[in-house]
Amino acid sequence: MRELDTLSIIGGGIGGLMTALCLDKLGVDYKLYERAHTLKEIGAGIWLSPNALQVIEWINPKLLEEIRESGNTFDRILIADHKLKPISDSDQQFVREQFGYTTMAIHRGKLQKILYSYAIQENIILDKTFEKYSRNSDNSYSIKFHGGSTISTKSIIGADGIHSTVRKQLFPASKIRYVGQTCWRGVANFEIQGRLASIGFTLWGKKLQFGISKIANGKTYWFAVKRSKPNGKDDKAILKNQLTEMFSAFYPFVNELIKNTPIEKIIRGDLCDLELLDSWHKDSICLIGDAAHSMTPDLGQGGAQAVEDAYYLSYFIKSSEKIENAFEKFFTYRKAKVEKLVTQSRITSKIAITNRFMEKIRNFLLKHTPKKIFEKQMIDMYTLKKLPTEKA
Repeated sequence: MRELDTLSIIGGGIGGLMTALCLDKLGVDYKLYERAHTLKEIGAGIWLSPNALQVIEWINPKLLEEIRESGNTFDRILIADHKLKPISDSDQQFVREQFGYTTMAIHRGKLQKILYSYAIQENIILDKTFEKYSRNSDNSYSIKFHGGSTISTKSIIGADGIHSTVRKQLFPASKIRYVGQTCWRGVANFEIQGRLASIGFTLWGKKLQFGISKIANGKTYWFAVKRSKPNGKDDKAILKNQLTEMFSAFYPFVNELIKNTPIEKIIRGDLCDLELLDSWHKDSICLIGDAAHSMTPDLGQGGAQAVEDAYYLSYFIKSSEKIENAFEKFFTYRKAKVEKLVTQSRITSKIAITNRFMEKIRNFLLKHTPKKIFEKQMIDMYTLKKLPTEKA
């Protein structure tokens, strides 16, 4: 067994890599273990809102610029009916004036590769699938990986997603909640034309939802949501026909997107979130991102909140004498905002796909809610809480 790690991060997704970059910035020693043998450009799209972009800029302005050049920035965020008639239309100039940039979309796999390229390479160990941990007599931990290899570490950060193996061992009573909806995601070989290219938008239909955003030249990310029983399976031979029929009443380019997506690039997944935990840590083990507080994607904040986690957790690790104190401060500091967003995402998930009567009420309320209320909600969501040493 090799030398004892000071800190071991489990998971090389957005949350894990961002934590690594934040620790690099602050000069904190760590090792990150990722199960993938190589980092490939897999998955679909992700939105990065200004709260995430502020952290990325703090790490390295060049990193922010590379991400922006590899993605697509929004001038507007739109919720419309299935025929593209606006229900809620938010010009993002007020966000740009407040933060210097607006929300952008990028391929998740592309983002992961960029983040990896900026990390200290010798601290990232690939092809290591976490199996379990055990506590040693000196209060350090032994981590066992698939295949039998082991390492010893003083502390663990579980950044291994909603189905976190670390969380299952740390908090075995934790529960993942299925929200009653299934989502198909894809990246189409399709160029959105004109003003629509700079809009992130979601179309709400009859118990259906379809989201669209350009993520690069000639590449458009989309997601399709419907009510469904969990654990369904697709027949790839007929899936495109099923989806195009399902969304046949929607604005015409919806089906163009589906048709122009390679079948192997269409990903099915049940939409779930994590029942709120009483704590994200125990002793010298802490959870972050989806492993700690997974939320439905309806607010586009899952990735951004993992980025915020990385920022605050790295600060508390750097500034605390004991890692247990850092984990407790982190949870206390982040709990209120994260739990509010989890709850708001659940509510939005319910109202996005509802019955015809409630749909009319929903649309009326959204259309007649004062713009200032929506703007304040966005500003609050995108604002980073001041670190304890900063002046308010």
